Amino acid sequence: MTPSSIVQVGEERTHSTMMAWRVHEFGSPETMKFERVPRPEPGPGEVLVKVAAAGVGPWDGWIRSGKSALPQPLPLTLGSDLSGEIVAMGPGVTELRVGDQVYGVTNPQFVGAYAEYALASAGMVSNKPTSLTHVEAASVPVVAVTAWQALFDHAHLKAGQTVVIHGAAGNVGSYAVQLARQAGVQTIATVSTGDISAARNLGANTVIDYRTQRFEEVVRDADAVIDLVGGETQTRSFQVLRRGGKLVSAVSRPDQDLATRYGVDASFFLVNVTDQYLREIARLVDGGKLRTKVGAVLPLADAREAHLMLERVRPQPKGKIVLDVGAR
Repeated sequence: MTPSSIVQVGEERTHSTMMAWRVHEFGSPETMKFERVPRPEPGPGEVLVKVAAAGVGPWDGWIRSGKSALPQPLPLTLGSDLSGEIVAMGPGVTELRVGDQVYGVTNPQFVGAYAEYALASAGMVSNKPTSLTHVEAASVPVVAVTAWQALFDHAHLKAGQTVVIHGAAGNVGSYAVQLARQAGVQTIATVSTGDISAARNLGANTVIDYRTQRFEEVVRDADAVIDLVGGETQTRSFQVLRRGGKLVSAVSRPDQDLATRYGVDASFFLVNVTDQYLREIARLVDGGKLRTKVGAVLPLADAREAHLMLERVRPQPKGKIVLDVGAR
């Protein structure tokens, strides 16, 4: 074999493969392997995205450690949030085109994005906000859609009503405060001492420092509680709701006996990211109505470091962790 043909074979191999973060067994961040794997081909209803950036969220850690609420056959490639360019399309995709700059999530299993290329269900991505970089756009999908669905699809909040948002300075909470404000909903945000000014800047009407004040001593007859914290915060939240109010949790299933005792509706939900929600969120972002917050940007090769941040082995940033796939 001549040197030129060796180079050609090497190039073909590079084009048909990619680097991706894989999990062959569930466990700690140490189980993550950065491997060369075959580049996937899109099937019916799928697009292949050249990933520019991938978001990192707590659900990625749950999947890695085997605690996902969904079945996750091994081996798998981690990651769901992404932003990038469509480079190929499977049969039956009509709304998108090769070359489109898109953002969204990969698939209902929330896997596949920590890679140079990722398959995505066509109905779970949409044109990215033009005002955002790919890194910024990758920080948005799951957390912004979670906030939207909690407020409007599950709590059914309307202008003039009042909502308590626990964890209001977090990645989901900060979108929930902004979206509630846009809808004319009065927001009561619970945060830690260092996040009081941030919550006010996002538009919260009332801010409670949970370290120095018990929110149930201040709040009465709220129409809804959006629980992004769980535990005893969720349990104590029942008493601040009016009868017929709604407690919506994105973290754990509420106690139905308590719900009956207080005469409220209490539910847990898993986010359902679709192009419809992504289009609306992009419209708000590009209209200057929603602000994003990226907390840390790491190259794809440092995804294990990102998971050490999720596990608080490393300092956890305020804002979303994003992997810049193009960075070296």
